[in-house]
Amino acid sequence: MSDSSITDRIDPQVRDGLNALHELTGPGGLVNFEIPRQRELYEEMNQAALAALPVNDRVEYEDLTVPGPADGPDVAVRVYRPVGTKGAGLLPGILYIHGGGMITGSIQTDHRQVLPLVEAVNAVVVSVEYRLAPEHPHPAPVEDCYAALLWMSGNASALDIDSGRLALYGGSAGGGLAAGVSLLARDRGTPRLAFQMLPYPMLDDRNITPSSHEITNIGIWDRAANLQAWQALVGEQVGSDRVSPYAAPARTDDLSGLPPAYLDVGELDLFRDENITYANRLMQAGVPVELHVYPGGIHAAELLAPDAELSTRITDYRMNALDRALNTPSAPGTHR
Repeated sequence: MSDSSITDRIDPQVRDGLNALHELTGPGGLVNFEIPRQRELYEEMNQAALAALPVNDRVEYEDLTVPGPADGPDVAVRVYRPVGTKGAGLLPGILYIHGGGMITGSIQTDHRQVLPLVEAVNAVVVSVEYRLAPEHPHPAPVEDCYAALLWMSGNASALDIDSGRLALYGGSAGGGLAAGVSLLARDRGTPRLAFQMLPYPMLDDRNITPSSHEITNIGIWDRAANLQAWQALVGEQVGSDRVSPYAAPARTDDLSGLPPAYLDVGELDLFRDENITYANRLMQAGVPVELHVYPGGIHAAELLAPDAELSTRITDYRMNALDRALNTPSAPGTHR
């Protein structure tokens, strides 16, 4: 299938957002640049988006440093809560893990995504600043995220978090890390998680699915970008049987005992096939799953074109699923 025919199938409003990205980066997207410049551009674009946001006086937040992994440094987190809820009762707790291909991104780049999440679910959200590859390859990123989850769970009472309503939220690379943290929590026996929200997660270093070959030159997380990112995370082991399932959760043999999951992905996302396969395998292992595949959708469509009708649907479905999982007593599929 030609690149032009794929581009023609992108939702028109989302395509406008993609074109706006290319005005800044060129048609190849961020992969045109070396990783240090990718990080700079990613931060600059998100700062511009933040500057355009209206002031939100309904959510408060503070930056903290919490204990990291046993063999690593402390981890920076940003703790968000709805204004006026401090000491007023227990709320759901969500560990938020930013995207960026394991090589870019920060607490600040995803600040604009976390603010509406806090309000929509009425939750305490802890956003984690994990170390980035290639300077810090696997297992540094996933262990940083797990350390933040342990801190969050261990301090649930002080944070006004109901420890029975702990969830993970991560998109793209953050989704891969969230899936990896879910596996770590299961295998290490703590903490118990109620839900995992995995928008278009980055799960498989092998890059052998049809969609991983199909999405090559549309300029948003194409095959070249994915290959670069996995190489940065796992180095020369990429594609081999030596890659850990905590780095690439698609490699996990046993998916039983994991918390209920929500996955969504665009029809024209490189991750489409690995996400559908992972969702099917979770269900086959007895894990409740909600899966959405969006016609005309591409990677990060809702971020490229937040006002598009498709983006509104994507975001609304996610928030509804989280609200049902964390705020509805005895909701079907609840894992407590």
